[in-house]
Amino acid sequence: MPTFDERSIREAILNSVSHCDYRQGGNIFVRQYTCRVTIESPGGFPPGINEANVLERQNPRNRRIADIFAKCGLVERSGQGMNLFFDAAIRQSKPTPDFAGTDRFQVRLTLEGEVRDPAFVRFLERVTAESSVSFSTTDLVVLDHIRRDIPVPEGLGSRITALVENGIMERVSRGRGQRYVLSRRFYQFIGQAGVYTRKHGLDRDTNKALLVKHIKENALSSAKMETLRQVLTNLSRSQIQVLLRELTKAGVIHHHGATRAVLWYLGLETVDCNNDRVWLQYQSIPPLSYDV
Repeated sequence: MPTFDERSIREAILNSVSHCDYRQGGNIFVRQYTCRVTIESPGGFPPGINEANVLERQNPRNRRIADIFAKCGLVERSGQGMNLFFDAAIRQSKPTPDFAGTDRFQVRLTLEGEVRDPAFVRFLERVTAESSVSFSTTDLVVLDHIRRDIPVPEGLGSRITALVENGIMERVSRGRGQRYVLSRRFYQFIGQAGVYTRKHGLDRDTNKALLVKHIKENALSSAKMETLRQVLTNLSRSQIQVLLRELTKAGVIHHHGATRAVLWYLGLETVDCNNDRVWLQYQSIPPLSYDV
């Protein structure tokens, strides 16, 4: 795999020519380093365009020049150049195009050439060959974010659903704290099934067992929500509360107090004849029977 993708470099240079602000009288600079190419063009982004929406909107500053390049077959269809940059970078597991240093006086585009994750490249190739799945640039952006464990940009939720349905990604949790990971077959493909288990998290029953174990081992001092969150760091506070409610309903644990001062204990809470509360913290799990 070449360090620099020829189509991307050619497209980037010709784009800088067609988007240059010639009123400033500046020059276009192309700087090549060992593993990156930087292209600087006079004039900032055209009106209405910024780094966040550069894949969604097009507004060529010099439309005639852009149309001529397209008719000559020198560039992709008008407005498709930026998609090509991102598509090629992600398919080759290289960093996505970087616009650091861009301001209202110049656009600075950096294309990196270092391949970061060859296994991810091979996985995309295999999925495409085996299932005939065609990835759009948006799909690739979502997969790249999931691979790097960073939040997916807003507005791409519809593509997440499609990727989950195709078995490329998996949903780890639901609700406000939902997150996603690449599918099990990706980690099996690269020989890192253990990493999948760590990223996917423990199953529901195992999470409950860990909570009960912690509450049992801290029976004398009681268990607070803060310590329970230390047990299941991959879950949010609300997700842990759901598990605690299920354990309480099953009679495995009970709590005393309210809001942030709530304390958790093992077993059921009963009331004796003197109306004094008795906390059965040392019963087996689940408790078999209790006398009131």
